Amino acid sequence: MNTRRLGVSGPVVSEVGLGCMGMSGMYGPADEAESIATIHEAIDRGINLLDTGDFYGMGHNEMLIGRAIAGKRDKVLLSVKFGAMRAPSGAFVGVDTRPASVKNFAAYTLKRLGTDYIDVYRPSRLDVSVPIEETIGAIAELVKEGYVRHVGLSELSADTVRRAKVIHPIVDLQIEYSLVSRGIEQHTLPALRELGIGVTAYGLLSRGLLSRSKLAPTNDLRAHFPRFTAENLQKNTRLVDTLETIARERGMTGVQLAIAWVFHQGKDIVPLLGSRTRKQLGEAMGALEVRLTAGDLKRIADAIPAGSVAGTRYDARQMAMLDSERNAKAMS
Repeated sequence: MNTRRLGVSGPVVSEVGLGCMGMSGMYGPADEAESIATIHEAIDRGINLLDTGDFYGMGHNEMLIGRAIAGKRDKVLLSVKFGAMRAPSGAFVGVDTRPASVKNFAAYTLKRLGTDYIDVYRPSRLDVSVPIEETIGAIAELVKEGYVRHVGLSELSADTVRRAKVIHPIVDLQIEYSLVSRGIEQHTLPALRELGIGVTAYGLLSRGLLSRSKLAPTNDLRAHFPRFTAENLQKNTRLVDTLETIARERGMTGVQLAIAWVFHQGKDIVPLLGSRTRKQLGEAMGALEVRLTAGDLKRIADAIPAGSVAGTRYDARQMAMLDSERNAKAMS
């Protein structure tokens, strides 16, 4: 496994990470034993970056990872998001990044993960009622106290990232980036590169859209996403057909080509594989063996141009909450 650094000041990590959200019921039921086996397989294959959020399964994901890394803590770096609040029903009910809340969330995360430090700690969304400077200041105090090693961000605009960086060095911005989610290219990515801040990219397959993943009958978050509505899904399936046609000509799967495309967008980008099973992980890691030429990248871009997907990546309510979308709106 080759490595990449998170920004100019961050840790050296494996060139891909493992996103663990899907192991805690966000896309329907998941098998816990298989989830742990998948984490172990990832570690054995050289992946050392595990990404989670304290609200994934209302703490379940952190406890799952804690069990999986018992006796292996020195082999992994833990990236944790906080701030999103959920009701007992599972509904998302807001964002809280007040300084006291930051420290409270961190305390519970440390206990659930069974560790005494978090490698990268980041607010999951912008809390519009709390200046980003106050939130980052609280994390900076946790850094001084030894509970956190590095500060990251998630789904923020370039302007907000600049404000955060004044308070404390920022190693990366976690944000959705894929062939069909390319909003960061015009404004955010150039700004991050100017600032020396890396990217951890999630949603490489647009939550299974590009892998033809079927919605679970119950408790599947994607049922509320516009790209998966009947009319949009029919249109988007044609994009997947195109992707798979190009992939077959190169002797790979559409999944591998989609991941490889993100992987080739820059060494400052660390893609997060959202694999829930060892089989999915094996296919996804096959993308690391793919080498795309400039001609390949142009052909893919011509066949699936930015903006060709039908539907936004979240529903209207969530899109309105994304600080990262402010740049996209300003450029449109």
